[in-house]
Amino acid sequence: MCGIVGGLSANPLAVEKGIARLRHRGPDDQGVWREGDAQLGFARLSIIDLSAAGHQPMQSPEGRYVIVFNGEIYNFPDLRAELEAAGETFAGHSDTEILLRLFARLGLERCLARLRGMFAFAVWDRLERRLSLARDRLGVKPLVYAQTTGGFLFGSEIQALFALDPSLSRAPDFQGLDHYLTYQYIPAPMSGFAAVRKLQPGHAMTVKDGRVEKVFRYWDVDLERRSALSFDDAGEALREKLLEATRMRLVSDVPLGAFLSGGVDSSITVAAMARLGAAPLKTFSIGFEDEKFNELPQAGEVARHLGTDHNEMVVKADVADIMPRMVEHLGEPLADNSVMPTYCVSRFARSQVTVALTGDGGDEAFAGYRRFYQIRRMDWLARQGLIPAWRGLRRMTVALENRLRPHKRRPPFPSTRADQILSMDGIERYKHLLAFFTDAEKRALLTPAMQEAIGRSATTDYLAGHMRSGAAGGRDVLNRYLCVDLKTFLPEDILFKVDVASMANSLECRSPFLDHELIELAFSLPGRFKLSAAGRHKHILKEAFGGWLPPGFMDRPKKGFSAPMGRWLKDDLSEMIRDLLIGSRTLAPWIRQDVVERYVNEHVSGQRGHGLRLWPLLVLAIWVRQMGVSH
Repeated sequence: MCGIVGGLSANPLAVEKGIARLRHRGPDDQGVWREGDAQLGFARLSIIDLSAAGHQPMQSPEGRYVIVFNGEIYNFPDLRAELEAAGETFAGHSDTEILLRLFARLGLERCLARLRGMFAFAVWDRLERRLSLARDRLGVKPLVYAQTTGGFLFGSEIQALFALDPSLSRAPDFQGLDHYLTYQYIPAPMSGFAAVRKLQPGHAMTVKDGRVEKVFRYWDVDLERRSALSFDDAGEALREKLLEATRMRLVSDVPLGAFLSGGVDSSITVAAMARLGAAPLKTFSIGFEDEKFNELPQAGEVARHLGTDHNEMVVKADVADIMPRMVEHLGEPLADNSVMPTYCVSRFARSQVTVALTGDGGDEAFAGYRRFYQIRRMDWLARQGLIPAWRGLRRMTVALENRLRPHKRRPPFPSTRADQILSMDGIERYKHLLAFFTDAEKRALLTPAMQEAIGRSATTDYLAGHMRSGAAGGRDVLNRYLCVDLKTFLPEDILFKVDVASMANSLECRSPFLDHELIELAFSLPGRFKLSAAGRHKHILKEAFGGWLPPGFMDRPKKGFSAPMGRWLKDDLSEMIRDLLIGSRTLAPWIRQDVVERYVNEHVSGQRGHGLRLWPLLVLAIWVRQMGVSH
């Protein structure tokens, strides 16, 4: 795991400064390669082949190709055997060398089809003077770039681009910020900056003469592919595939462990590691003093059941110190508050290991979120023509509950998101379930100048585009929505968060659930295998792996990996909030100051909780200050 940076420019790029900005990603080694307008840089976190034979930038034996590569190619031993049978010899045993030889033999597209792993890489062809770049199928590893008047820049993080070329514009992407206020993340290819783009998951690109030549998708989930396996046989196939994916992710020349949150997915991952004989099997869990956010008892039970070398810590995070540093690492706004505990557990694990396995991806592939049940129910009601009747029934139910329990009155119907979507159609329903600020709330929140800068909002088009795409064109309703989540929320929020929080601590994270062959198997199975008729989430996972974990473990309520955001905003961050949002009026050009001040005063005084509104606004304000964003 590493940091890569570089570009094609007739002007000298500050490659060394770009590398320095990525030092946390690669503290073990660094390298620079220059020839004409091609300039490549690398910061290395040594995982496989710790010798000088793994040094980058790496040049092919005949001298034609030069590569910088961030990630892991998990099937590199098999690829190496094939290449050796074809007559290749190798200087070391790194996966970088295998990737470079495969690229030289097959070219970009055929090479990508053979890779099983997480990666972002750039290869310079000295003969054709063409730069090829690619990002892994699920978007585990990031790759950002900028097309400028002087040429082309790329890197692992946005900050590295500004280090490469300090003249790069810091003007915001207003459409990106509109998406951020809706979804709490900015989707690729947009970023927080108009000048910076993100290569989308499963995409590759070529650059010639300093200009983007082609961007193309090389992989997608095929929802028309349907498995004929029975429920029980599908469970067996999942066990085999997960064990295979886990085995491949245990290859490491440095100490390796696992995050154990106490949830289903991380527990299955650790159980698979135990079955494969991983030793010593070190697991790491964090909790908070607030019982609502503390899963240490559940994690401890799993650790004892599996006999791991378990490490626990109750976090008392200096959130006022960590939060600005995390926003700077992110380089753009991301309002998922679980980035804080992810940073803390990564720092904790890094004290003993350099690689940690996780359970990321299980929720999106196997229907782990409640919204999947809600949207499936809505789709069924719509197809039966029952939405008007259901809406009337819900209205009467709320009124009756308020009459019978006057001391616990609920707001008038429709107050919940699940009830509000009864008056919406299609993808608008799903968007409303996801939205942090609804369209109506944004209209009341944004200044006229900001609304004009945004123009027509494309937040619905974003989801609709993925829903209409060929990959999401299958007839299974649940799988279609799972596929949308797989392409949106998973890479743009979950994987972005984990990559940045772990790499800020020089820790590599790997997840067996993100193996693309396991993903393809999961999406070939009918939605009813994942979400039962009774609404049991991750149904087939819980049945297939239930015997690996303590009795009754699989059917405990889902907590989610989160943080005491409301208390932090009220106590630890109150001074920062008042400074940035009231005193400095940081967001005044974009966000109505009267609304912001009402949120702050009511929340800090305890009069009314506005945590879900204040957190994204505070992150946005920190980003503006930390990154020198021009208003």
